[in-house]
Amino acid sequence: MPNIRRLPETLVNRIAAGEVVERPASALKELVENALDSGARRITVSIVEGGLDAIEVTDDGCGMTPEEMALALERHATSKLPDEAIEQVSTLGFRGEALPSIGSVSKLTIESRPRGSDQGWRRVVDHGAPAAEGPAALPPGTRVRVENLFAKIPARRKFLRTARSEYAACHDIVRRLAMARPEVAFTFIHGERRIFAVQEGQEAGERVAQIVARELADNAVEIDLERPSAEGVMRLRGIAGLPTYNRGVADHQYLFVNGRPVKDRLLTGAVRGAYADMLARDRHAVLALFLEIPFADVDVNVHPAKTEVRFRDAAAVRGFIVSGLRQALSTGDRRSAQAPDSGAMGRWQAEPLRDDPSPALRSIFAERDWSAPSGGRVAEAPAGWDSGTATLPHDGAMPQGRAETAEALPEDASDYPLGIARGQVANTYIVAEAADGLVLVDQHAAHERIVLERLRAAGAGDKVAASQALLMPDVVELDEPSCDRLEEQAEHFAVLGLVIERFGPDAMLVRAMPGVLKKADPNALLRDLADDIANHGASLLLNEKIEHVLATMACHGSVRAGRTLNVAEMNALLREMETTPRSGQCNHGRPTWVKLSMDDVEKLFGRH
Repeated sequence: MPNIRRLPETLVNRIAAGEVVERPASALKELVENALDSGARRITVSIVEGGLDAIEVTDDGCGMTPEEMALALERHATSKLPDEAIEQVSTLGFRGEALPSIGSVSKLTIESRPRGSDQGWRRVVDHGAPAAEGPAALPPGTRVRVENLFAKIPARRKFLRTARSEYAACHDIVRRLAMARPEVAFTFIHGERRIFAVQEGQEAGERVAQIVARELADNAVEIDLERPSAEGVMRLRGIAGLPTYNRGVADHQYLFVNGRPVKDRLLTGAVRGAYADMLARDRHAVLALFLEIPFADVDVNVHPAKTEVRFRDAAAVRGFIVSGLRQALSTGDRRSAQAPDSGAMGRWQAEPLRDDPSPALRSIFAERDWSAPSGGRVAEAPAGWDSGTATLPHDGAMPQGRAETAEALPEDASDYPLGIARGQVANTYIVAEAADGLVLVDQHAAHERIVLERLRAAGAGDKVAASQALLMPDVVELDEPSCDRLEEQAEHFAVLGLVIERFGPDAMLVRAMPGVLKKADPNALLRDLADDIANHGASLLLNEKIEHVLATMACHGSVRAGRTLNVAEMNALLREMETTPRSGQCNHGRPTWVKLSMDDVEKLFGRH
């Protein structure tokens, strides 16, 4: 065996860089986190060719002296751990590996001027070798420039993606860090183009809506909850999009722990569980959640890039997020996404009035002499008019319609967000007038949600979870880790009606199934549950299956599309929607109602 030897410092830094600097976005993340930890109030990020050619981060933080700058380029040198209590770390970066690792795989230029000093200093490192140093002219703060990343390491360079892909990754990093610190101003520039700029001193919800989507502010609920934890108090803040305001991918879910952007499976699974019965399985919520938790209750040092965390009491954190999201949505879930579909709105046409009808109408009223003065204006009915027997002058049949006398809006119309029913279209959609606009309601989707919530309120969830004992217990063979995971959750499953027990090292015995799932395949069910526990830490799949049964029952028990309703029935449905949780969306995640504001109606007629 060869003799053990110490590795050269340059090789050690390159090995460390392999953990910290995977791509330009990784280097950018470290530099922006350093700027935030320096106390900066304004940060400017500029990249060229997705960061492949150059990355530059400028801040107005505390700055560094020449001696501190030299020390910062050494491994495991940091100002962010004043003592050895690493479990109490409150800064974003603390390993002391970022700058030396980046400097070992690129040309790194650092310029810095401490606050209160009249002179700055500049130091250059080219792929681990000192290249230059000297005075620099810049305002108080620090400017770091990274050029030619992996230029002298072709084996790493060839594995980088295209400039467009690398830019997308850098963009995501800056967006997340900008949302994490709404009190700090951020400017992001790619090449010669400014991508976005946000001002300092914003609220978290305002910052998120500005960066993610402007319409999010009108289609989301705010969250601010607290709960005791092992070492103090957990607090959950943020903004959660309504279920009807969703996306086809989960890229618009931003999660933060103590101000640190993370991509954590536990938190992602909690979000999925909170929206489980309000979104279709291929749709994803849009939200930004900020979890504040005592430092002793979370370990942020489990990943070199610090993108993952580990909680002391994962179940408590998950439960807090699920219940917090559901509680917040229950206060705003009677709402639906407010913006009408632009394609549908575009099909509204403002046609000029004319006496000569379109060719289609001419074929209908072929006997009419359209050259004569028009009699087709709205006018008072002549004496003796009988709406039941009246005919057009050309003896054509008068179109008939079902109508009832329209009632004036009540004085307390503002107490009825969904308004007063005015009629029904296609025996499917209720047309209502609210104090601030026109409301269209899908009667089947709305009643489907109402019936589901009735079933839940009546305790149907407990009833359907009753066990159905199997005449002959089923043996399900799985790998040992899967059996371990299922065994840990056996008590939880028993409450839901699924009774299982360990049957050797690599098998589970199924003694009873939930009543509504008695015809399900135990093998497939247990495999899915084991996979779900592995992916998300605890299973919600069984609950989701039971919820699906409830949703199916609600679908069959609700008012069907195509049924004629009278005005009293329509108004009764509207009033119940206003008091029913989650009535803004049906059991499949589709909106149950949309509103067209009076301003929009007036615009359609050119009155605004």
